[in-house]
Amino acid sequence: MVIKWIIIFLAVLNFGFMIFDGSRALATGDYIRPTSGTHAGQLGPWKNVVEKIGIDPESNTMKVIFVIWGIVGMCITIAFIMGKPWAWKAMIIMNVCSLWYAMMGTISSTLQIVLLIVTKLLQ
Repeated sequence: MVIKWIIIFLAVLNFGFMIFDGSRALATGDYIRPTSGTHAGQLGPWKNVVEKIGIDPESNTMKVIFVIWGIVGMCITIAFIMGKPWAWKAMIIMNVCSLWYAMMGTISSTLQIVLLIVTKLLQ
């Protein structure tokens, strides 16, 4: 049971931040960026992934993708909380598909995938 709540916590952080950052970027014109350090003022490594598939990371299209991706992730998380039979697979798929959101999203998604597999093995 503790593992399930860790998965939920990580999912809410990951997908909730995507909704917040994408919505904020739509409203203000920019994502949250580091203000100091080596990466000050830069977007995360996910920028390279979306550029390679032809999406401008600072476009409204990408900002909307962030919001929609986060909403879908949160809806799947709610289904997982409710114990819907399809939600475990959907969580795995959503997290595999979220590995591109480097760096924190990648870490969160990897941990969720591992913990989701552990929950299946413990059943």
